[in-house]
Amino acid sequence: MLKTLASLPRSVWLIGLISLVNDSASEMLYPLMPLYLASVLMAGPKAIGLIEGVAEATSSLFKLVSGVIVNKTNKTKPWIVFGYSVAAIGRPLIAFVGSWFGVLCIRFADRLGKGLRSSPRDTLLAESVPANQRGITFGLHRSMDNLGAVIGPLLAAYLLAIQMPLREIFMWAIIPGAITVVLALCLKEPARNISSIAPTKFVWSLAGFPPQFKRYILVVGLFALSNSSDMFLLLRARELGVPQEEIPLLWAGISLITAVFGTPLSALSDRFSRKYFIACAWAIYALIYVGMGYSGLTLGWLCGLFVLYGLFKAGTEGVEKALVADLAPPGLTGRAFGWFNMCSGIMLLPASFIFGVLYEAYSPTAAFLFSGGCAFLSLLLLVFWVFRTPKHA
Repeated sequence: MLKTLASLPRSVWLIGLISLVNDSASEMLYPLMPLYLASVLMAGPKAIGLIEGVAEATSSLFKLVSGVIVNKTNKTKPWIVFGYSVAAIGRPLIAFVGSWFGVLCIRFADRLGKGLRSSPRDTLLAESVPANQRGITFGLHRSMDNLGAVIGPLLAAYLLAIQMPLREIFMWAIIPGAITVVLALCLKEPARNISSIAPTKFVWSLAGFPPQFKRYILVVGLFALSNSSDMFLLLRARELGVPQEEIPLLWAGISLITAVFGTPLSALSDRFSRKYFIACAWAIYALIYVGMGYSGLTLGWLCGLFVLYGLFKAGTEGVEKALVADLAPPGLTGRAFGWFNMCSGIMLLPASFIFGVLYEAYSPTAAFLFSGGCAFLSLLLLVFWVFRTPKHA
């Protein structure tokens, strides 16, 4: 594995470094958002669900837009640079808002930037390496991204420990944001073969994709209905007795597990079937959410479930994207990632909103059982429908 890592192109490592720096800023703020919304802006679970749902749905829609544009123009770098620039400008502005609606507007802009950069970035990664290196490539990217998600919460925990106000912490995000934009300007377009010639018009549909890819996209969308905002996991931890200053550390622990195991697990999927990795990870996810809803959950079991959540992320984040590249016909990689990223994110709006309503109106148990049930149904469809063996007459 180390030899393969060393042979990966410069652009793969550079994108990983960009994600590391960007997530250091993003994840420094992410675990503080529910605390900021609840303690400073006096927003409840329903408001948090609405904010995160709208933000992620926006990101998802623009992931399809940017993916289609990439296939039309064969250009990835401009959208990557622009997307990171929007996020770098938007995040520090959270310090100046006076209501949760202001946070909603800024999160909208931040996720707009993510939507515009994600599919072009994934396309650049997929087209920079051969098919037998896609797993390790996407795994490396996700590991470096999650390493940033370790650094960010640790910075947040330190700043909280020295009693820096939440508003000032948000302002510090401008520094890594600027570094990210500079690094993105250093990217180069990958070499493309004749099969990647741009089409004569914009194509938005799934025309030209194999049936298995279409089934996979549908089930990914259903699974996303179970995958509400991670802020609810942090809110649950706070309610179960985890001190406020330790919330960022808990989130950093999840990201550290994902960073450590993401690359080796994704590399294994280059040698074995990717579908088994995804199926096992989805089964773990369903168990995690059922467990999180248990009313008698102790802090010890809570930490165990958070460890499993880190392993779930490690076993899916890179492998799912590698599978998209495997199933995409030549020349349609951008649109394939556009549809995958959109369907895996567009359902976060209803997912987060429904979860927030169930959490506030009924109980945390009802909300977590709903998500666990959706995940289990998705697992069954993945195994018995998406990857079914076709019958030949």
